[in-house]
Amino acid sequence: METWNQSADSARIHTPLMVNRRIDAHVEACVRHMATHADRPEMSRYLQKLEKEWDLNRAVMVGASALGALGLLLGSRDGGRWRALAGVACGLLVQHAVFGFGPLSGPLRALGIRTRREIDLEKFAIKALRGDFERIPNDGGPMARANAALVAAQS
Repeated sequence: METWNQSADSARIHTPLMVNRRIDAHVEACVRHMATHADRPEMSRYLQKLEKEWDLNRAVMVGASALGALGLLLGSRDGGRWRALAGVACGLLVQHAVFGFGPLSGPLRALGIRTRREIDLEKFAIKALRGDFERIPNDGGPMARANAALVAAQS
């Protein structure tokens, strides 16, 4: 089931294939677990957890803001040399906003931070398993349902 995630957002394009595959494998494992072992209330609890998960954009914003604040704090104590760090942080934010990816994104992706689209794909697949949509067949076993849910979430 290697080709279900056909997303082509900037973060996935600029992320090494191995990292994308690791993130996709995590999603597949969670959806398969839900298909084989979870009941409707457990799926609902997991969906609430996914709603609270930080996406890549949020993590980059927090990281760059903390970097900028650190630069301003150190600059006020040190006579101003560290204030350049705040400028660099602003530049990183602008780069991420314009291109959808920047230097801070790489390490965060390697840590498993996902894009909003990747999180939403998992949410939609689990909602499909839970029975929120009509496109998922009830026959064929849990793995067939998990595969169908992942494909339906992508489309």
